[in-house]
Amino acid sequence: MTKTITIIIICVALGIAAYFLFRTKDPMITNFPPMQGPIVALGDSLVFGYGSSMNNDFVSVLEKETGREIINMGINGNTTADGLARIDTVIALKPSVVMVLLGGNDFLRKVPAAETFNNLDLIVQKLQVSGAVVVVLGIQGGVLNDPFAPQFENLAERHGAAYVPNVLAGMIGNQSLMSDAIHPNDAGYKRVAAKVLPVLNSVLK
Repeated sequence: MTKTITIIIICVALGIAAYFLFRTKDPMITNFPPMQGPIVALGDSLVFGYGSSMNNDFVSVLEKETGREIINMGINGNTTADGLARIDTVIALKPSVVMVLLGGNDFLRKVPAAETFNNLDLIVQKLQVSGAVVVVLGIQGGVLNDPFAPQFENLAERHGAAYVPNVLAGMIGNQSLMSDAIHPNDAGYKRVAAKVLPVLNSVLK
């Protein structure tokens, strides 16, 4: 009898410990659940959909999958500084959720990483102060390795933003997925959308 009680106590204790362990790993998303308002995608040519055919960019694919309109505010060549300069235009839309995909052009133009992530930090802060849920989409910041990865993850964790790691992971150099060296084709953008979709859905619920 005593042995049975001991086993029950141990099981209960392990259950409680597991609950708090996994509970602390659950991300606390700032401004979740989202308020009423449009979904916006802010970014560069990857958000614009350069290299895709009509309505096959990843934002359009996400619209089809979620059944929600997404305002595409991607501009070819935009850096994080350009995104920051446009942030008031985004906020004026009173968005509920904003996906942010910037940083690739900073890398290509050799902008110091500290400047890139300072700009991203300000973008995320301003969007969250406006009441939006932010989804940070990571992008690779190197050729042979990805020094941006831990910085994107840290950015998301510090601000309580949802996070999708490097959206082009495993795609660079794959001619079946890329229209050129840095932009996906229709198949590639479909893969990007598939990577973003579960995270986006998690904040839309």
